[in-house]
Amino acid sequence: MQFIFQLLIYFTMQQFILFDFDKNADIRRWNIVDDGVMGGLSAGRFRISEAGHGLFTGTVSLENNGGFSSLRYYFNPVETGSFGKFTIRLKGDGKTYQFRVKSQSNEYYSYICDFKTTGEWQTIEIAFGSLYPSFRGRTLNMPNYPGKQLGEIGFLIGNKKAESFALEIDKIVLE
Repeated sequence: MQFIFQLLIYFTMQQFILFDFDKNADIRRWNIVDDGVMGGLSAGRFRISEAGHGLFTGTVSLENNGGFSSLRYYFNPVETGSFGKFTIRLKGDGKTYQFRVKSQSNEYYSYICDFKTTGEWQTIEIAFGSLYPSFRGRTLNMPNYPGKQLGEIGFLIGNKKAESFALEIDKIVLE
């Protein structure tokens, strides 16, 4: 019996669920940040879908030097040293998005990785080392994400064209 209990603890500690959406999910810490902070006219929205998934939708506008919409989840920093990747179950619209992380939410830069959606449910895996530092679209001369601490995650669309978008998110896990 003790062996089974130890085995259960081992497997439980191999994953840390950052967010698992359902119809009762509290999404108050998820925030939209559009290019309006720079005068742009893009408009993102976030809600829980009928199926109980996070649904990030909207339009990207290039007017007034705009061109992006982002969704950010802020939380108290968690230690991530025993993990090595993010696993995300999502369904996109065939467009390319960025997954973005910060060690602390007050950092001015993000670590980012682009991923392409297929229009179907998919599970994407993003290794910590593949997330590179960026600020306002410019890669910074710094090491990639060190994977020691995490205080913010997010998604961004900014494909240098005016377009509508829809990204449905089921679960975000550290592994």
